[in-house]
Amino acid sequence: MSNNRSLIGELWDFLKVRKAWWLTPIIIMLVLVGALIIFSQSSAISPFIYALF
Repeated sequence: MSNNRSLIGELWDFLKVRKAWWLTPIIIMLVLVGALIIFSQSSAISPFIYALF
């Protein structure tokens, strides 16, 4: 437990060691959708985001 690493560092090492590069687009899309949900909660761009869906 002395090695305190960030989640991003652990994820990068997992992808590198396991050669699971196919997970990269899935992770990127999850982060983008999560950011879209967070920013659309209470912002002036909400009507434009709703028009996309």
